[in-house]
Amino acid sequence: MRKGWQRRTLGEVCQFRGGGTPSKSVELYWRGNIPWVSPKDMKFDVVSDSIDHISQEAIHDSATSLIPKDSVLMVVRSGILARIVPIAITGRDLTINQDLKALCPSGELDARFLYHLLESKMDELLSMVSRGATVHRLMTDQIRNLDLVLPPLAEQQRIVGLLDEAFAGLATTKTNAEKNLQNARALFESHLQSVFTQRGPGWVETTLDKISTNLDSKRVPITKNVRTSGEYPYYGASGIVDYVGDYIFEGDNLLVSEDGANLLARSTPIAFSVSGKYWVNNHAHILHFENMATQRFAEFYLESHKCPVISATTAVG
Repeated sequence: MRKGWQRRTLGEVCQFRGGGTPSKSVELYWRGNIPWVSPKDMKFDVVSDSIDHISQEAIHDSATSLIPKDSVLMVVRSGILARIVPIAITGRDLTINQDLKALCPSGELDARFLYHLLESKMDELLSMVSRGATVHRLMTDQIRNLDLVLPPLAEQQRIVGLLDEAFAGLATTKTNAEKNLQNARALFESHLQSVFTQRGPGWVETTLDKISTNLDSKRVPITKNVRTSGEYPYYGASGIVDYVGDYIFEGDNLLVSEDGANLLARSTPIAFSVSGKYWVNNHAHILHFENMATQRFAEFYLESHKCPVISATTAVG
């Protein structure tokens, strides 16, 4: 080990803070401007806002607490731990729910260095996960006892600078790849248009209700305040909006946006295939097809139109 470097545990260089959920029945608690972060908000490496916000009164009367900027958040209790342990840095003071743990670094530990360090120990963290029937956990004591080699603060910051530079280069490469993908997508959509407009022998006009079974009557919406966190995707008009503890559909189906601004904005697909076990709310139509080829054809057909359609052209034979 290099001179000046130390072997420590996370518990020795971080203060650990937990979270909680203020009562949903007290409206005042949910009318504040303080972000209340849950696993669904952990989408980027820096979290500065959230879907939900709470008041100072909510912090005072619940198990949650104010987490300072430049802390590291880690998901420790959720169905999605079976796949990944999301980690992020707080970009401002905020609060968290009980599915997260906050690691607040001491003055000898740089938050960005801690973030990269935990990323490098992802396999070790995943090996610690205890798997129950629906909920998977990382215990606080396991995280506290995680060993690390700690350089001096100036060296940590130098290492972080090198990593940030490397990741910036990767981001540029990713952006270029995404542009190429968009060009390929435009070419593909142009080809689709020609396929749908230049019909060949054996093509017939039909409607979606004749080539699929509508399962809308089996949809069940769940309001946010009564959802139970879990591992099953909860779909709405524009895709996954949450993960819940149970499912009502299983297998291959096509979801089609029923309402919402996305029908005009088209920032996400209005028709998308889903599979496995999942829940669907009442903002997406659910269609079942006898074979995947017909389902995918209908999906591409709906996506190729600028506005929602009520009929489809299908190739038969």
